Amino acid sequence: MKRKTKIAPWAGFVFVWLAAAVLVFAPVSQARSVVPVEGAAFNVSQSINDNLKIYTGKEVVIHLRSGKSFQGYVKSVGNHYIHLEKLSGRDFYDALIRMEDISAMEAKFRDMK
Repeated sequence: MKRKTKIAPWAGFVFVWLAAAVLVFAPVSQARSVVPVEGAAFNVSQSINDNLKIYTGKEVVIHLRSGKSFQGYVKSVGNHYIHLEKLSGRDFYDALIRMEDISAMEAKFRDMK
């Protein structure tokens, strides 16, 4: 003779409780929108040097002709060099880059709010 198990009613009860817990404790997502970063602009009629001066104190990515890239905060921009501080991925490092070696720059133009 086979014994009947009464697992099915308990399984349904547990499933309902788990589903309710997920709905109650799930974080409510807030609507986010993309907004422009204040002061972010490139001027194609000016040099890279002049464009970098606008980003003093802000984070940029500098691409060199050699193919290497540096991401950090623009500390100062001179006639021949740029000083990047707080390099990404390299704690306690800064970089001094020759302006003539720069082939491109990137900067954040949009943010989420």
